[in-house]
Amino acid sequence: MRRADRLFQIVQHLRGGRLTTARQLSERLEVSERTIYRDIADLIGAGVPIDGEAGIGYLMREGFDLPPMMFSKDEIVALVAGARLIRAWGGTEMAKAAQEALVKIETVLPPSARDHSRQVQIHAFAPPQIDDDYRRRLDDLERAVEARTKLVIDYEDAAGESTKRTIRPLGLWYWGRVWTIVGWCELREDFRMFRLDRISTMKTTNRFAHEPDKSLTEFYRQMELDGRKQPKW
Repeated sequence: MRRADRLFQIVQHLRGGRLTTARQLSERLEVSERTIYRDIADLIGAGVPIDGEAGIGYLMREGFDLPPMMFSKDEIVALVAGARLIRAWGGTEMAKAAQEALVKIETVLPPSARDHSRQVQIHAFAPPQIDDDYRRRLDDLERAVEARTKLVIDYEDAAGESTKRTIRPLGLWYWGRVWTIVGWCELREDFRMFRLDRISTMKTTNRFAHEPDKSLTEFYRQMELDGRKQPKW
């Protein structure tokens, strides 16, 4: 990785406002901690508003923006293909945002790169089951995850049995054919994944507070302990 690219990546990692250690950065960027310390010192010297110190961690104050950087050809393919997939398979708001993103990507690219983006031959088309109701439900799930709002759903499992569940929605996963919601199921008192196409009704209730043992982080930890087994549906 070129040093300029590494400096850019360091800034990107620090932009979230979360404390990040030099060790974490060195592992992500595959360089030594000494290199990270030197890079951060150079960034601070160049006026990048980074706070922190060695041994504790670093974060960047809000409001700092880098000038736009050129995308590589592979990055252009990834961006265009990803936006087209979401436009086809995402919720109503997701699809609209994906279309706007495609327009903006073309706008910021120089002519040669713009031509390359238009030549990307990776396309996605929505199957019949991705109708307006499906898309709106996906948007509702995304908003519930963001707002930490409990959901009461009527759900049909793989055996055709219908149950009513109250869940804490934690995240959305896309499996290539279906969307699922990862959540803490109050009926089972455990993590579960629910296929969107098996949810017949859904309504929001009260908000829930963050609890570490019922969080997405804990869900991932348990998946690691279970040897990355496919979670229960």
